[in-house]
Parts: sequence; C-alpha cells; structure tokens
Amino acid sequence: MGYISGELRFWLGWAQEVAGEHDAAQQSWGQARSELESFLKEQPENYILIEDLALTNMGLGDKVAAFALAEQAMAAVPIEKDALDGPAPTEILARVAPRLEEPDRAIVALRKLLSIPYEGALTSGTPLTPALLRLDPMFDPLRSDPRFQQLAASGVPKDKP
Repeated sequence: MGYISGELRFWLGWAQEVAGEHDAAQQSWGQARSELESFLKEQPENYILIEDLALTNMGLGDKVAAFALAEQAMAAVPIEKDALDGPAPTEILARVAPRLEEPDRAIVALRKLLSIPYEGALTSGTPLTPALLRLDPMFDPLRSDPRFQQLAASGVPKDKP
C-alpha cells in the first residue's frame, strides 16, 4: 500500500478529531507522520506525499512543519506552470492555514481556488466550492470571518421578495 496507509491513518485521525476523540486523533496522526516521513526519504518529489504530511502536521499542531510542507508541495507543482495538478497544493494550504490560526493565508488561497476550475486535492477529486466551504469542518475556524462568509455564500440563490 505504500504511503497510502499513512494517508488513511491521517483520515482516521481526522475522523477521531471530528468525533471529539482528541487523544486518539493525536496518536493516529503521530503514527501517520512516522509512516509518511519514511516514504518521503524515498520519494522527496512526491507532492501528494508532501501534502499528506502537511495535513498530518496540521493535525499535530506543528505549524512550522505544516506550512513548510505545504509550500514545498506548491513549489514542486506551481499552479502557474501546471493547471491540472498545481491547484492541489494550494488547496492543502487553504486547509492547513485556518486550523493553524492563519486566516489571511487561507482566504487568499480560497479566493484563488474559487476563481479557477481544478480537480480537488483530496481523494474524491472534488474541488472546493462555496457549498463545500459551508460544510467542511476543516474550515470551522473561519466560520466567523466575514471574508470567509462571503466566499461561502457566493453562489447561494437569493431569496425572492
């Protein structure tokens, strides 16, 4: 399964976190980081692996590592040079930033992503949309930010008088 088991362990940790099982989530993320880091030594240019590590470090609260990895992934496949794969690392940055108390960075990335067509960074390949912003718990830290509210409300039909 390669590094996919580490990726799945990240998602287990995320499910545990959303369920309020913080200690179990930390344990899962710690295991995921160990697994993913071992593969990164073998595949240092694998931007998907780098993205997984960025998300895992986000879960662990390691702000420096999470942002460094998100930026490393963005440098590996720049959005300006790769319209297909380039947006994925920007989405990872958009997901990492709110959880690590960097709302400005998240808003900039979200504005960029909502302005272009792209395939999403996560397994389903679904891009971020205003509807997903309204539902995805990774963006909960931004809910009270008026800029986020505006992004999440775009595309919502207005009530007729």
